[in-house]
Amino acid sequence: MRVVLRTDVGGVGKKGDILEVADGFARNFLLPKGRAIVATPGVQAQADAMRRSRDVRDARDREGAEAVARKLVPLVIRIAAKAGREGRLFGSVTAADVAEAVTAQANVELDRRKLHIEEPIRTVGSHEVPVKLHADVEFRLNVEVVAS
Repeated sequence: MRVVLRTDVGGVGKKGDILEVADGFARNFLLPKGRAIVATPGVQAQADAMRRSRDVRDARDREGAEAVARKLVPLVIRIAAKAGREGRLFGSVTAADVAEAVTAQANVELDRRKLHIEEPIRTVGSHEVPVKLHADVEFRLNVEVVAS
């Protein structure tokens, strides 16, 4: 069945895409939840408008993410944490702690889910935290953990 997606559907497509999907998937999931409409000749113009608005929104989001990246890349974010003599922390520094420190020190609101820390930071010193703000905008944030 040919459908036009009304919203982004993970693993399927993005808003405004015209796709050929299984009949059952369309009838049981996409159409009842309002995520797609049946593709008719008159719907083509609507699909084009959806794609144009998606492209404009995507460009605006990318520009915003690039501006944030330009501001944060040269900075070193310092986080004070209690540590032992060997430089091991009592506890750890998580993505939420880094996001809070970025907000306090750089006046930039970062979502903790955009920070991709594989394991919490447990030692004093310099660390690089990967940040993915947009599909096209990734950078490394320099974080320095100091003993307090």
